[in-house]
Amino acid sequence: MRTWLLAISIIAAMLPWAAAPTAQAAEAAMPVPLSEKDRADIARIEDYLNGLKTLRAGFIQVASNGTVAEGKLYLHRPGKIRFEYDPPVPILIVSSGLILYYYDKELDQTTQVFVNATPIGVLTKENLSFSNEITVSHFARDAGTLRLTVQQTDEPDEGAITLVFSDRPLALRKWTVLDAQGTQTTVALNNVETGINLDPGLFKFTVPVDQN
Repeated sequence: MRTWLLAISIIAAMLPWAAAPTAQAAEAAMPVPLSEKDRADIARIEDYLNGLKTLRAGFIQVASNGTVAEGKLYLHRPGKIRFEYDPPVPILIVSSGLILYYYDKELDQTTQVFVNATPIGVLTKENLSFSNEITVSHFARDAGTLRLTVQQTDEPDEGAITLVFSDRPLALRKWTVLDAQGTQTTVALNNVETGINLDPGLFKFTVPVDQN
């Protein structure tokens, strides 16, 4: 596997919304017209995410360039998230609540960004609301599935994240990040567990020690 290509797709999905400068200030995001049923479903999604305190799952990540990676995801709201990629991908992504750390073991390099400045920060916000700073730009339901696309209200050209939920019972199943350059990265969850105790140490970033 060409891990450097995969690494590019991962970091692109985690970089701040404002990763690509524009020649002039962008117009505000255009909210999609919503029916009363749509608004009710979006309110249900807000309540679900705000009530989601801990989550553990396996994941499969597929990038625009066709590379595939698997690993484990740990989420402890607010603020904390951890992506452990299975070998041979040498990547670890951890947020301790404020800063998101992207560690490349192969290069022994660490990149830091504010987690709330990244698309994935939508999942870690303490009080999530799809209004004001965040605009719903697309919403659809189909065969027991709800799809919600959101963008930064003031910077709509700098990316979007689409959250996909199974319905009744409502549960997060996957998301797709589209960055400012048009790169698309999809993360699908499996074996999801919620409401569980997670070791706080999972969200403390330390450079992994090579056991070889």
